[in-house]
Amino acid sequence: MKAAQWKATTNQASKTLWRPQPGPQTRAYESEADVMGYGGSAGGGKTDLLLGLAGTQHRRSLILRREFPRLRGMMERSREIFNPDNTPHLKDSFNEQLHVWRLHHAVERTLEFGAVQYEKDKGKYQGQPHDFLGFDEVTEFPKSVVQFLMAWNRTTIPGQRCRVVMTFNPPMDDIGEWINSYYAPWLDETHPRPAVDGELRWYAVLDGQEQEVENGEAFDHQRETVIPKSRTFFHASLKDNPALEVTGYAATLDALPEPLRSFLKGQFDAARVLNPYQVIPTSWIRLAQQRWRESAPASNLQTALGVDVARGGKDQTVIAERRGEWITSLTKLPGKDTPDGPSVVTLIVAILSGDPIVNIDVIGVGSSVYDHARDLCRARAINFGEGTSAMDKSGRIKLANVRAEAYWKLREWLDPDGGHAVCLPDDRELLADLSAPKWELRSGRLYIESKEDIIDRLGHSPDCGDAVALAFYGSDPLAQGTVSRANPASTSRFIRTQPTGSRWGRGDPSKGWHR
Repeated sequence: MKAAQWKATTNQASKTLWRPQPGPQTRAYESEADVMGYGGSAGGGKTDLLLGLAGTQHRRSLILRREFPRLRGMMERSREIFNPDNTPHLKDSFNEQLHVWRLHHAVERTLEFGAVQYEKDKGKYQGQPHDFLGFDEVTEFPKSVVQFLMAWNRTTIPGQRCRVVMTFNPPMDDIGEWINSYYAPWLDETHPRPAVDGELRWYAVLDGQEQEVENGEAFDHQRETVIPKSRTFFHASLKDNPALEVTGYAATLDALPEPLRSFLKGQFDAARVLNPYQVIPTSWIRLAQQRWRESAPASNLQTALGVDVARGGKDQTVIAERRGEWITSLTKLPGKDTPDGPSVVTLIVAILSGDPIVNIDVIGVGSSVYDHARDLCRARAINFGEGTSAMDKSGRIKLANVRAEAYWKLREWLDPDGGHAVCLPDDRELLADLSAPKWELRSGRLYIESKEDIIDRLGHSPDCGDAVALAFYGSDPLAQGTVSRANPASTSRFIRTQPTGSRWGRGDPSKGWHR
């Protein structure tokens, strides 16, 4: 079927089966973007857009949610759209066991509902082509899962377009933080080239990194033909969905406590709900990044370099350069560009100025880096898995290993009540990395979530966060603070508050001593 005939057929189907609401929903329905974001606010018609596109414009569709039980409302809504009279149709049918619709409006279509709760679950969709891929509340998914599944957004049917649609409200935790950078031109007011809703931008993966390009024309790169993909975003809110607005849903949203009300009304900069087991509160990181934007380093002298060496795959080699309490813009290279010790040392030497401490993560390839660097600079081998005798600032909490020491001391550097003014680069990747680690208490010792566990949970390696933690490692924030501190144990008797509930500790263990 030719493209023009296909469009005419699908338009006719939309008139008889489902029609988008005027406004953002119609504009999104008609958008030519290969990848589209939609929503930002509760009640904007996200569910209907996904179902309407699947039922009227595509042949083989897959709509995903992170956890399957959260699809129940969408499946009920699909019955209202595809079977409004609640009577058996001669051709249309829904398989309750497989969760698959088979529709026969103008052409034969299938719509499958699925879930990818764990990273390993993405494999069950490997090799299964879908010309429509819809992610409902995509901020619940790690970016790695989304990118993996997008590889199967394809078709063999002539004239059938392929499309990915992501619906979402603002991210409520670090898992969904990636969406802010993915749609930065539409969501970030400080973006150097902001985009309006519906405007197409083009992106391509070059040398392992996604980059914005000028247009959608194919071009050659590294002896390969690259075809850019178009991307756009549409803001939608309750006022754009009259059918729901008249039910009084606005009053329900207004009655919610903050920051949940701001989340559901689409305020992407609202303070996120903090996980009580998060090592470094996100607000502390943002404060340090704000200071970086508003000031300049007090000194040009390098204090230390933190070197996190790529271990392969999609990992990066990242170098964090510290000048007192200031971290310069991070140096990042794909792992394939730093395959061995000498290549990383060349990078270090190019950055080196003066005689700073160079803290190198020696796990894996890092040991070779240290071996080649120790004759050229004040290199120090750091193994996050080694034990330590370090304590937290209260002198009561034992830190289990070097990783716990590095991250907990960085937390103390960033504590707004600590008397420091640490400045961190305005880097979304760094923000996500430092927000990611969780802590727990085991047998009286404080542990920080391992790099491997973070990768398994989020789908990416916190290389930027580790580099900054290494840059501060070995520098005691108490010894260099601008406020005096007394040892509370010397004047008062303290009782330890034991964590309860989850295996992760509750609250702040450094403040878990009370009179």
